[in-house]
Amino acid sequence: MNSTVHSTAGETRIRPPEYLARNKAPWRLALVLAFAALTGSVLLTGISAWFLGAVALAGLTPAALTFNFHVPAAFIRLFALTRTAAKYGERVIGHQAALADQVRRRSTLFAAMAVAPSVRKTGWQLGNQDRLADYLDDVEDVDYARLRVGLPSATLGVAIVLLAAATLWIAPWAMAPILLLVAANMAGTHFLARRAEAELAAMREARQQGSRLLGDAVQSVVPLQGERRWNSVLDGPFDDYATAQARTRMLRQSQAVFDMLADCLAPCAMLSVLVSAWLSGLRGEALLPAALLGFAWLAIGESVLGASRIVIASAREKAARAALSKWPTDAGGSSHEHPSKQISSLTLEALPRRAPDGRSIGGPLSAMFRAGRPTVLHGASGRGKTSLLKQIAGWLEAGDGRVLGDGVGLDMDARRAMSCFFPHDAAVLADTVRENLFAPQASDDEVWAALSAVELQERIRAAGGIDSWITQDVLSLGEAQRLNLARAWLCDRPVVLLDEPIEHLDDEQGKRILDALLYRLRQRIVILSSHDELTPRGTATLRLR
Repeated sequence: MNSTVHSTAGETRIRPPEYLARNKAPWRLALVLAFAALTGSVLLTGISAWFLGAVALAGLTPAALTFNFHVPAAFIRLFALTRTAAKYGERVIGHQAALADQVRRRSTLFAAMAVAPSVRKTGWQLGNQDRLADYLDDVEDVDYARLRVGLPSATLGVAIVLLAAATLWIAPWAMAPILLLVAANMAGTHFLARRAEAELAAMREARQQGSRLLGDAVQSVVPLQGERRWNSVLDGPFDDYATAQARTRMLRQSQAVFDMLADCLAPCAMLSVLVSAWLSGLRGEALLPAALLGFAWLAIGESVLGASRIVIASAREKAARAALSKWPTDAGGSSHEHPSKQISSLTLEALPRRAPDGRSIGGPLSAMFRAGRPTVLHGASGRGKTSLLKQIAGWLEAGDGRVLGDGVGLDMDARRAMSCFFPHDAAVLADTVRENLFAPQASDDEVWAALSAVELQERIRAAGGIDSWITQDVLSLGEAQRLNLARAWLCDRPVVLLDEPIEHLDDEQGKRILDALLYRLRQRIVILSSHDELTPRGTATLRLR
C-alpha cells in the first residue's frame, strides 16, 4: 500500500484516503439492508396489529366464515424473514465494510503517528504514556463511527420522517403530542451530547494524567521501593483512574435519564395516533389503518432505545478525531538529520542527574566521551545509569546542564537524531525479524551478519528466516536481548547507548558478543551501563555514586 503521509519542509500532509472511493459499495449495501430491516420490523408489527384487529372484527360477523387468513399470515412471515435476514446481512456487510476501512485508515493514522515529534522524542519502546493511553480506543472509535453512528442515525431519522408524514395523513391531530415528544428528545440529545463531550474530556485528562504518573513511577520502581515511597507514589495515578471511573458513572447516569425520555416516544406516539383516530370518529374497519400506523410507531421503539448510544458514540468519535489529528499536526515540527559519523567527542557540562519522576539522584555530572574509547557506567541499581543514558539520547531533558557534540550544543531533537539507545528491557514487536531490527536500509547479508555476530542466526533459521513472524513470547529473555544487540550492530548513528547489554546472557557468551560489538563500533562513541563490574578490554569507566 502506498504511504499516505507526505513530509515537506515544516509540515506533514496526509493524502485524502483512497479507500473513501473504493469502499462506498459495501456501505451502500449495508445502508440498504439497514433500511430493509427497519422496514420489515415496522411492517411486521403494523400488519400483525392490523391482522389481529381484522380477525377480531370478522369474528363478530358472518364474514368470519370467508375471512382469508392465509394472505396476511404469509405477509407476516415474509416481513419476519425480511427483518431477520436484513438485520444479519446489515451486520455482516457493515462490519466487513468497517474492517476494510479500518485496515486502510490505520495505515494512515500509524504513519502519521510515526512521524510525529512527540513519538520521536521518546522512541518506540518508551512511548508517551499519557498520549498513548487513549490512542487505540481513539482509533477504534473512528474506525467504527459510521457503523455505530452513521447507519443507526440515518435509518432512525428516515423512519421518523416517514411515520410523521403518514401520521399527518391518517391522524393529523396526533402530531401535536408527537412533535412535543420529538422536541423534548432533541433537547435531551443536545444536553447529553454536551454532557458527553465534557465528561469524555475530563475522563481523558484523568486517564492520561494517571498513565503519565504511573509510567514515571514504574521507571523509578527501584529507588522508590528503596525509599519506601512506592505505595504512596501510586496513590496519585490510582486517584486519577478513580476520577475517570467516577466520570464514567456520571455519564452513564445521564445516559439512563435520556433513555427514559426516549423510551416514551414510541408508545406515546402509538397512543396519540389511536386516540386521535378514535376522537376523529373512526370505528371498525376504518380504524385498522390507524392501528397499523400506531403499531408501526411502536416498532421503532427498539431503534429509539439506541439513541443514547448513538449520541455517546458520536461524542467519542469527535473527541477521537480531535486527539488523532494532533499526531499529524505535531509532525510539522523541525526535523534533524543526525550529525556526521565522524563526531569525535560528546561532552556533558553540569548535567543534573534526575529520575524520570524528577527526583534528584546525585550531583550534577560533567564528563567527556570520545570516539574509539567506549565508556562503562558503573553503579548500584537506582543510581541513575539508565536515566543518564536517556538524557544523552534526548529521551529526558538535560535541565540546566548542557550536552555538546564536538563542542556544539545539542538540543533534545539533535541528541535523538544522532544516537541509538537500546534499553535493557528489549521489546519484541509482533512483526517479522527483519522489521524488528529497525534497519530497513540493511541488505539480507548484513542482517544475517548481525544475527551471526550475536549468535542468533541458527535460532532465526529454525524459526523460518528473517521474514518469519515473531512475538515477545516466541523468544526467551536471552534471545530477545541478543536481538537487541543485533539492532545495535546495524545502527548507523554516531552515538550508541547500551543499557545493561549482557543482561540475561551467560558470562562467556555475553563477553564474546560484547567484544565483537565494540569492535564493530570502534569508530563511534559508545556508552554502556552495568550494575556489576563489567569492564571490557579497552574501555574507560565512570562510576555513578
